[in-house]
Amino acid sequence: MNRLYLYLAIILFPSLLSAQTVVSIKIDGSINPASAGFIRNTINRATNEKAECVVIHLNTPGGLLKSTRVIVGDILESAVPVVVYVSPGGAHAGSAGVFVTTAAHIAAMAPSTNIGAAHPVSMQGGMDSTMSNKTTNDAVAFIKTIAEKRKRNLQWAEDAVRRSVSITEAEAIQNKVIDLVAVNEQDLLKQIDGKVVETSIGSKTLHTANAKVERVEMGFTEKILNLVSDPNVAYILMMLGFYGMLFELYSPGAIVPGIIGVICLILAFYSMHTLPLNYAGLALIVFAIILFILEIKITSHGILAIGGVISMALGSMMLIRTESALEFLRISWSVILSTTLVTALFFFFLISLVVKGQKLKPITGVEGIIGEEGEALARLEPEGMVRVHGELWKAKSISGNIEQGERIKVKALHNLTLVVEQVKNYA
Repeated sequence: MNRLYLYLAIILFPSLLSAQTVVSIKIDGSINPASAGFIRNTINRATNEKAECVVIHLNTPGGLLKSTRVIVGDILESAVPVVVYVSPGGAHAGSAGVFVTTAAHIAAMAPSTNIGAAHPVSMQGGMDSTMSNKTTNDAVAFIKTIAEKRKRNLQWAEDAVRRSVSITEAEAIQNKVIDLVAVNEQDLLKQIDGKVVETSIGSKTLHTANAKVERVEMGFTEKILNLVSDPNVAYILMMLGFYGMLFELYSPGAIVPGIIGVICLILAFYSMHTLPLNYAGLALIVFAIILFILEIKITSHGILAIGGVISMALGSMMLIRTESALEFLRISWSVILSTTLVTALFFFFLISLVVKGQKLKPITGVEGIIGEEGEALARLEPEGMVRVHGELWKAKSISGNIEQGERIKVKALHNLTLVVEQVKNYA
């Protein structure tokens, strides 16, 4: 009987090893609600599948502090060990990425990578010194709590927030900021095999050397949300939406500009719901569109258009209001300048067409026939019939009798009767 148990163990043990899985995902971009939701769903999936661990390949310049707190909370409360691996070579974990890496059960980096708050701390529409100190102190307390729980370098964690320091993977391992340096994912799984980590439900020994790697990608909805969560994309969508609605108002029945405009506006406002929106900046952009419309309707010689350009530029700079000096999210200056410039050129072009149109001589109505020449169809004594622009008119001469066939010129129009005179020196 004992031999039977031994044979069964020999047969079953390799199959148990082959059943071990590691869930692997990539976060390549900003930390936002989409990436936070993706990480949460992945942790839940790994928990349900009883995976050995979750490996997060991280390459981020930073993101929203609110989303960062969500991710850190999910990692700290995870029943499955979470390994954050800053990779591939050339990648970095900046700003929010420092918090996420520090919170991991195991923190690793690939060669030629770096970690730290490598971002500008002076934001558009920046905060005053009191508010900046308040948010910085709050972030320092947050990262020190994480570093203390994971037994990592507290002083460096504080310096990463306060002084925006950034270090390489070699310096990070030397200063106990991370746990190991791995060349690739396979090397990572070999190095962490046998390590004991403390999860929310107790200690767990990792068996990853021969584990099957299950790669998980973002779903379609998560990809769309991740794309539109970029402030630059949200800003461009909003402007396209405004333009589409504007063209639809100017050309009712065009349909296509209106449909595209509504779709772009819905996507823009959906993405802005996830971003720290400054409503004063949004109001300035809407006011700029109104000024552009009025410029076409009212002759102001470009004054309204200039005001619209200034309002749009200011509103664009103020549109994204960061909640912390540590957050990098903002609209790129190149996007702001190019959008404002294109908008200004477009509306100034329309204004020039309107002005040119106002200077043209009318070709229809009463004004359109004044000054035109025609031919007398019968003798005017002084009244008779004439032909002007191929049309027959009743006419009255103010230059005496005009013989049939002679050229006449229209001087006025009274009660559908043309006032004409003879064209002198007609040959």
